Amino acid sequence: MRGCERRADRGFVTAETAVVLPVLVMLAMGLVWGLLVVAAQIQCVDAARTGARAAARQDPPDAVVDVAREAAPPGARVTVSREDGRVRVVVVAEAPALAGLAYELREEAVALTEGTAGANG
Repeated sequence: MRGCERRADRGFVTAETAVVLPVLVMLAMGLVWGLLVVAAQIQCVDAARTGARAAARQDPPDAVVDVAREAAPPGARVTVSREDGRVRVVVVAEAPALAGLAYELREEAVALTEGTAGANG
């Protein structure tokens, strides 16, 4: 009787592997994509902070945008605005995309300009 049971179970491992393997590959791809998105978000944070520091030092707007773009992910859009002694730098970038998945990353940083940093206290 034991010989019959072994012959009947022979193809189950192959069938289970064929079902589970694509799921594991998709899970791994999702994890890698998530890590790429997190890394791009961190780059956006760094770019916004770098741009805000440069703008707070009264650097020219073109120089602020250039400095922020160097730290930002490729293709990022950088905007700089000044209002009431503050400067705001916004970095917007497309996340590393899988086919058909559009996801936008956005980060902003605000800093007091150097001429007004001690005026409030």
